[in-house]
Amino acid sequence: MKKIIYSLIIPLVVVSGLVFANREIKNEASKKSTPKPLSATERKAELKKWEATPDGMMFTEWKASPAGKKVYASEAKIRKHLNAFTNMEAVVTSLSLPSGSRLGFGVMVRINGDDYILAFGSEKSGKNSLNGNNEFEQLHSLKVNDKIIIRSHNVSHAPKYSYLVIAGDYVERDSKIIYKRAPRKGGC
Repeated sequence: MKKIIYSLIIPLVVVSGLVFANREIKNEASKKSTPKPLSATERKAELKKWEATPDGMMFTEWKASPAGKKVYASEAKIRKHLNAFTNMEAVVTSLSLPSGSRLGFGVMVRINGDDYILAFGSEKSGKNSLNGNNEFEQLHSLKVNDKIIIRSHNVSHAPKYSYLVIAGDYVERDSKIIYKRAPRKGGC
């Protein structure tokens, strides 16, 4: 009887030891893979390196061109709203993005006389707490000349686009929320 008990306990001890050892290895690997944030001087050095690449040089040239200056000037007009995440009144000017764009779903809007791309990202068949269906369903009901209220924190610039790209975080039409970006999971 003792032989049977020992023959059952020994494999159990060996397997639990392997599982425990594997867990420690995974914990160590995850700790090592988290990169530390770059300091300001390291960021500047990386930016200088990137600016020396062909893409960096092309972006620098575009930034100094009339088209780039126009995009940065339009950003300056809405910068205080972006920083404070406050309402911006916009009018939908087009239900499609410029040809060749790879921004996912979005619309063209006009804010204070300047045109912008309002991008929401790729359409997924996920659920949103607002309506239970596709998160962009209510956005598809927008029409040209609809007046909307938008809020955003983020914009992007690209030589490919003649317009500033605003990330759509919040959209309201007729005092009803039609889109609100879900907060990121696992972070800020």
